[in-house]
Amino acid sequence: MSTETVFVKILDKDYQVACPREERAALQESAELLDERMRAIKRSGSVIGLERIAVMAALNLSHELLQAKRQPQQPSLDLDQNELQRLNDKIDRSLEQFEQH
Repeated sequence: MSTETVFVKILDKDYQVACPREERAALQESAELLDERMRAIKRSGSVIGLERIAVMAALNLSHELLQAKRQPQQPSLDLDQNELQRLNDKIDRSLEQFEQH
């Protein structure tokens, strides 16, 4: 498993994230989702400050993840426990990146 550095942009800030080569597309998709969520929170004007916006976005995404885990499996829902854990790990890595900057 080869690791590479991926550059993602979230709220107009560039971040370098190391990830396995085969996870690059998923990481970029995760960063885009996080960027969209953070922009929506920022536009609402109810939360000020990058760290607070990041925490609110992470809480919202974590809540959705937990809701998805609690709902009975539906045939059209392709997320398994490994996929949910992978998404949760990416959220954690994204938060770590915000804490470092």
